[in-house]
Amino acid sequence: MEKINTSFKVIAFGMIAEKIKTKELVLEGIPNTDVLTGYLHQQYPELQHLKFSIAINKKQAVGNTMIPLGAEVALLPPFSGG
Repeated sequence: MEKINTSFKVIAFGMIAEKIKTKELVLEGIPNTDVLTGYLHQQYPELQHLKFSIAINKKQAVGNTMIPLGAEVALLPPFSGG
């Protein structure tokens, strides 16, 4: 029986990547963005004081959003406009 892939890739940019000391994570068993944020704050306490956005498959997540299997999730630092 084939194992179902329940993992997804998380790509971190800018100061978020610096804080977690990697540009890429592979996570498993996290169903939505609220759980993901809680996990990140627990594993990387320095992120608790940073504002960041989450994008799923290149679309910015608004509110608590489901993370589909095999998704590509991006952690985006605040953007400064000009």
